[in-house]
Amino acid sequence: MPTALIWLRDDLRLDDHPAFRAAFEAGYLPLPVYVHAPEEEGAWAAGAASNAWRARSLAALDGELRARGSRLTVRRGPSLAALETLAAQTQAEAVFWTRRYTPAGETCDAAVKRALRARGLRAESFDGALQVEPWNVATRGGDPYRVFTPFWKAAQAAWRARSPWHAPARWPPPPPEPDAGSLAGLGLAPRRPWDAGFWNHWVAGERGARAALRRFVEQALARYADARDRPDLAGTARLSPHLRFGEIAPWRVAAEVEAARTGANARHVDAFLRQLGWREFAYHLLHHFPHTVDRNLDPRFDAFDWAAPEAGLLEAWRHGRTGVPIVDAGMRELWHTGWMHNRVRMIVASYLCKHLRMHWLEGARWFWDTLVDADLANNTLGWQWVAGTGADAAPYFRIFNPATQAAKFDPQGEYVARWLPELAPLPVPLRFAPWTDPARLRRVAPAYPSRPLVGLAEGRQAALDAFRRLAARVH
Repeated sequence: MPTALIWLRDDLRLDDHPAFRAAFEAGYLPLPVYVHAPEEEGAWAAGAASNAWRARSLAALDGELRARGSRLTVRRGPSLAALETLAAQTQAEAVFWTRRYTPAGETCDAAVKRALRARGLRAESFDGALQVEPWNVATRGGDPYRVFTPFWKAAQAAWRARSPWHAPARWPPPPPEPDAGSLAGLGLAPRRPWDAGFWNHWVAGERGARAALRRFVEQALARYADARDRPDLAGTARLSPHLRFGEIAPWRVAAEVEAARTGANARHVDAFLRQLGWREFAYHLLHHFPHTVDRNLDPRFDAFDWAAPEAGLLEAWRHGRTGVPIVDAGMRELWHTGWMHNRVRMIVASYLCKHLRMHWLEGARWFWDTLVDADLANNTLGWQWVAGTGADAAPYFRIFNPATQAAKFDPQGEYVARWLPELAPLPVPLRFAPWTDPARLRRVAPAYPSRPLVGLAEGRQAALDAFRRLAARVH
């Protein structure tokens, strides 16, 4: 049986894997290969939290493969050299993989495909990460979309149902090779276990993804539209890191959620599918506007009067010491779990970009290093949306009041108390704005900041003034 290398990156699953499926259906013996080549991602090589997750996900995948009689082969980059060497050693005839949509990933994959084909190998890539690839929807004028709602209508029309595919329970043994490589040798897992707290909240790998989806459908789908903005409730799917690392196919997620549709929960199903649509939109934008990973989509903001980065303010924001409880709770949740509730992500981002007037890249870089679901498309879209500089963005003059947001979405202050236990003895209203009773705050939590880094009214006004200066310059 001829061999096909299956080049794995952010598609760490067996079921619903188009490259594995294509190899089996074409009569190849699949040899799963992971090549660690962070230098090929340029300035956006995976951060520390992502690598911690990847280490566990790869180990889980290797375990699933070994249970089927196969194994994962591990190599260090450059990718092309590693694949060429391994193909020669195993006499492989083909290399299959699923496509990436990051700027560096697209460039790398195209170069690898050309080189492998020039060597006489069959090199094929497949769509394994999205429901609708970025080039398959366009406006009537043939342009990429910049607004979500029309994109979503077009994407829904372009979605095609995919039949589920289950990887065989037993695989032919892999071909002999000099060395399968060592996952531990890649250095992905932290030397000091600073990530230990993550795994009280997450199970990396395909089985963890399936369990998370099942739990969401059974326990949270029926109230999703009402609960998804509530960080005090378990109202979200918590599938983002599993989708980020391709541990579950988005079409399987959509299909299982759709299969649970009833008359009573229809609006909740629609609300969840719409959130999957935002992920598709993020990749659509990243593909068509690759410069947005570090530059504004709206070029008017190139002249915006951002505040000079100030190390003390940034450190306080990063480590949950701003004096604004909902912001600090979010940043502590991130630090301890590698994840943050999406509504809180918007609040902490707004505080950084608008009240502190720091460039959105300062926040994007921190999230990139600390989130287990750090995804270049979603990260870019989210930060530019909040900053007002991107597609379908919140206008810059729309400024979240974090205390008001906390009262609305954490009405009993339970989320704040969970992550800021020093504030739990405060009555609920003071959990949102403890600086309004400084004497009581000093008594209850003397180590907590006595006031915000910048006053909410003061920061809002400074942001509005900066926006007015920009508007005067560009008109």
